[in-house]
Amino acid sequence: MKPRHPERHSTGRAGWLRAAVLGANDGLVSTSSLMVGVATSGASTGAILTAGIAGLAAGAMAMAAGEYVSVSSQADIERADRVIESRELATDPEGELAELVGIYQERGLPRDLAVQVAVALHQRGALEAHMRDELGHTETSRARPVQAGLASALSFSAGALVPVLGVLAPAGTVRLVTIVVVTLAGLVVSGLLSARAAGTGLFRPTARVVAGGAAAMLVTALVGHLAHIAGV
Repeated sequence: MKPRHPERHSTGRAGWLRAAVLGANDGLVSTSSLMVGVATSGASTGAILTAGIAGLAAGAMAMAAGEYVSVSSQADIERADRVIESRELATDPEGELAELVGIYQERGLPRDLAVQVAVALHQRGALEAHMRDELGHTETSRARPVQAGLASALSFSAGALVPVLGVLAPAGTVRLVTIVVVTLAGLVVSGLLSARAAGTGLFRPTARVVAGGAAAMLVTALVGHLAHIAGV
């Protein structure tokens, strides 16, 4: 018998990876865009730094709260589905067994084999079988609100620190260029890491992230410049 070759799938990382990637990208883009907008308005170093730090703190808390609430809603749905399935199994076990048989037949099993599989799984754990094969709920895809919230907050903070460090550059155009350059570099790294973790190609996800961030900074720079011209 040949030994099983190792397989690496990314499904188990889907929940926290999505939250972490979103948090890091949002931290980079929103904080840098805020600072670029303030910088092009002619504001002082203190104002630019304050905007960056305030954006970091507010964004991290907003990301944590948003992810926690969103994923908690998913967890509530999963719990409600479990209650419903438990009730149906208690009131109509034969009907639920027949439902599982039909699911396996639709997936290509002959009826006799589908019956055998359904009976065996009902004996081992009927509720888990229905949660998995009828509703698609698995331990791997289970909603984890706290994990998602923490991943979002921490990754946002890490991403937001990159443009904040750009304030250390000399005042004026050099500082503005530095903020933009370090942010674009951070977006490249974020795109590469997320693509690598997801097991996909590197170029397209990275280019997508960088293009989106560059567009956001360009728009806020234009807004800041217009505000400066208007004397706001």
